[in-house]
Amino acid sequence: MFAFSEKLRTETVAGDSRVIALTRRVAVGLGLASIAAIHILDIPGKFAETPYLAGLYLALIVAAFVVMERLFVAGNRRDFVASAALSLAVIAGFVVNRTVGMPGAMDDIGNWLEPLGLLSLVVEGFVVWQSIAAVVGMTRTPR
Repeated sequence: MFAFSEKLRTETVAGDSRVIALTRRVAVGLGLASIAAIHILDIPGKFAETPYLAGLYLALIVAAFVVMERLFVAGNRRDFVASAALSLAVIAGFVVNRTVGMPGAMDDIGNWLEPLGLLSLVVEGFVVWQSIAAVVGMTRTPR
């Protein structure tokens, strides 16, 4: 009886961890899609104001879609680390843009409450959180 209950508990834990891992893959993937969408909404003004930032936005959008696709196909540790790194880079860019400004883009210094920027920060923070949780979950072994 004890062996059966222990086996059942182990299978349940392993099953739960697979569901959690899949849920994190989907959550991070959708977060990356949201980051891309937010920057797509903001890009038209960047082409007129600061074309190099528009180029960086395009690179971010492509990178978000590439990493998102990898997450949905493979979803390994490297993909979650790439998701977190991409999100942290965007957060860092936002902070630099709001504190010291970017070359040719000094208008946003101090503009911390811009709605798309705040939404982007929330989504990027969520992606970082879920990516770290996924990597930590991958390092744990089921009991």
